[in-house]
Amino acid sequence: MPEYRRAKVPGGTYFFTVTTYQRGKFMADAPFRNALRDGIELARKTLPFDIEAWVLLPDHMHCIWRLPEGDADYAKRWAVIKRHVSKHCGHWLARHVALSESRLARKESAIWQRRFWEHQIRDEHDFAKHVDYIHYNPVKHGYAERVADWPHSTFHRYVRAGVYSRDWAGSGVVMRDSDFGE
Repeated sequence: MPEYRRAKVPGGTYFFTVTTYQRGKFMADAPFRNALRDGIELARKTLPFDIEAWVLLPDHMHCIWRLPEGDADYAKRWAVIKRHVSKHCGHWLARHVALSESRLARKESAIWQRRFWEHQIRDEHDFAKHVDYIHYNPVKHGYAERVADWPHSTFHRYVRAGVYSRDWAGSGVVMRDSDFGE
């Protein structure tokens, strides 16, 4: 079995991609959004972190978290969040998705892909590029024509703070992954 190496810098800032099992398109539905929000609140009670940016799409989400000084355990936070969502929403999917023997043996739900992608944010430029990537993602995947049209995003918080204009990356703007490059 491969050994996955993860960046673990106490007090670090991290970009994450978390995907649904078999790219199921349900995460933006109200029950899952609500369970996710509650799971985040539950995790933050005992394992605090700051949410710098977030976008929730039907089959995946991207976010940036800043962990407290001396703490690098983002995996434990994800475990609390994913477990909460699975506990509260797993029954809706169980009858529609055939789970492998491996997933059944591990008591995994039909909600989450087994692993997640993480990237340690290196500097302010890296941070800004990842925040842009997060906020542009609904347009990239065809869920919205304009970034401002997608409701499940911290983009709106950034607009209120004056970081973006409401028409940032508006209609007709096409950005490529290379536009977010390093």
